[in-house]
Amino acid sequence: MTEVKFSDREMAILRHIRNELMHSGKMPSVRTLMDMMEYRSPRSVSVLLQQLVRKGVLVHREGRYILNENVTESSPNEDTVDVPLLGTASCGVPIFAEENIEAYYKISTRIAPPLRKHFLLRAQGDSMDKKGIYDRNLVLVRQQEDANNGETVVALIDNEATIKEFQRKDDTVILYPHSSNPIHKPIILTDDFQIQGVVVKSIPS
Repeated sequence: MTEVKFSDREMAILRHIRNELMHSGKMPSVRTLMDMMEYRSPRSVSVLLQQLVRKGVLVHREGRYILNENVTESSPNEDTVDVPLLGTASCGVPIFAEENIEAYYKISTRIAPPLRKHFLLRAQGDSMDKKGIYDRNLVLVRQQEDANNGETVVALIDNEATIKEFQRKDDTVILYPHSSNPIHKPIILTDDFQIQGVVVKSIPS
């Protein structure tokens, strides 16, 4: 299969599209892209978008453009998105996770597809060390409000975030630690908490 090549301008507008999808979950408008690219005419943006459609990166459907995720993820030329670091989550006693963006990290779209929202947290504690989540690791989280049994989640309990394995049994939720330290015990809840997302990967600090 012939490798698709992109111009610098095509790469730039594709980067803006991916980052906007990551941050807001929405495809940016032509006007927004015009501002991002510092163009004076929307036609310049439209030409670039049409070029990306011809190369299979975008799909034009029902009057709007949609990112073709399968194609862009395999592209060797542009394979990262900016993911925000939002603060610290505990792997021991839950502590408050400040919703302030400390920094942005470039993460491969192979593990953070741009059509899903992701964020990073800094782990604290040792209650999930048997799952490979160590103190000060960066934890990549896919933002969602539900989870399957056995998945490692970020749960918000009384405005405090913690990382644990999720298990639901009837009307009871149990958040299990996986630790070499026996001090850590399961957290037993009903519905008085929120799932903030599912852990995708732990990244050494």
